Amino acid sequence: MGEVDLESVLRDPGRKQGFVTPMFEHIAPRYDDFTRLFSFGMDAAWKGELLRWLSACAPGRCEILDVACGTGDLALGAAALRPEWRVRGVDAAEGMVARARARVAVADRARLRFEVGDLTRLSLPDASVDVILAGYALRNVPDHGAALIELQRVLRPGGALLTLDFYRPAFAPWRALFLGYLQLAGGAVGWWWHRAPVIYAYIAHSIRGFTTADGFSRSLDQAGFTVVRRRDYLLGGIALHHAERR
Repeated sequence: MGEVDLESVLRDPGRKQGFVTPMFEHIAPRYDDFTRLFSFGMDAAWKGELLRWLSACAPGRCEILDVACGTGDLALGAAALRPEWRVRGVDAAEGMVARARARVAVADRARLRFEVGDLTRLSLPDASVDVILAGYALRNVPDHGAALIELQRVLRPGGALLTLDFYRPAFAPWRALFLGYLQLAGGAVGWWWHRAPVIYAYIAHSIRGFTTADGFSRSLDQAGFTVVRRRDYLLGGIALHHAERR
């Protein structure tokens, strides 16, 4: 990927999606390695916590949707919790979906599937899903408020939305250090692996233009959800939210 003015791309909703999906296609082969490296191995613990929340709140038999599923970590983790759960993963990047499908055991293919799709325009009926998982998803869409309304549409009343994402830390000195590290480290890894610093430097730019964890809680409320619980990590740089559809 060539030189890109990330600030201007991320300010333009139309251009943002046109940049993000090809970027994730490009990084799909190294995506899992990168998330482990970039988070110093903490990514697995954050996802594990989200799955523990899922185990505690999901009904015995349910339909689970994992949006922006990537290579399938959350969907596969959910399917491993209970054999009666049916899990669908959706991602806009075909390369991510292909890698997720390759991880599904033959015995699980009837209840765990992955498909290409856009979380802002889901091909699902209203109120058809019991739980939605969204790991590193809503920061990457052009309008996270509109995306939340779409997720609210497909959730059944009382259904759970469980999210994990990066947020803009509220404390200014920490925010500067946090984003500075992400931009420097992301640019270095992007150059090392892809000869394109912009690929992983994108993360810092996307966080800078995103909301805080408190702001995301307000967005959930405005979209028709009630926040049940939240857990912050890295002084608000990472947060998990559990919200229910009203």
